[in-house]
Amino acid sequence: MTAAPKPLRILIADDEAVIRLGLRAMLEDQGYQVVGEASDGTRALDLVHKLQPDLVFLDIKMPGVDGLQAARRLLAGRIVPVIILTAYADRAFVEQAKEAGALGYLVKPVRESDLAPAVEMALGRFREIQGLHREIGDLENTLESRKLIERAKGALMKRLGLDEAAAFARLQKQARDTRKTMREVAEGIVAESDRP
Repeated sequence: MTAAPKPLRILIADDEAVIRLGLRAMLEDQGYQVVGEASDGTRALDLVHKLQPDLVFLDIKMPGVDGLQAARRLLAGRIVPVIILTAYADRAFVEQAKEAGALGYLVKPVRESDLAPAVEMALGRFREIQGLHREIGDLENTLESRKLIERAKGALMKRLGLDEAAAFARLQKQARDTRKTMREVAEGIVAESDRP
């Protein structure tokens, strides 16, 4: 018997208490867990770091740090997906939300039927973006390793008069013998060859 999945943890930030109350009720009716509420962007940012929700609703216009500024900060660190709430449907606000990195945009008054699709789309896009960032990191790491290995091969070829295949074989053998990765061995050889 498998355990029921944990409900999605959501934070709501809107300067209007009645909006927060209504949104909380609709979200909880759909099985989501509202873990916190804020009436301004600064408090929302604090609560995100403290409560670590799975998703955040941010009103576009709030005192102090507004929803767009808060979204930029959260999304720059790829901390949590953000859905922007607003009373404004004009193109300029939609464009600003998109540029801030928001993964959803809902116009108030929010209809309950719009919530689940917006939440699921935002989460799906966020997971996709996270996966792409991991993939980019892996590729960058692989590229950096290859560059180091090439430099180490060059150093071995120069120092020991080896051809490229022999230098590579020597790197492989040293990695096996020392139980290190090729990158670790290459870093050591490059560091040694860079010494005056």
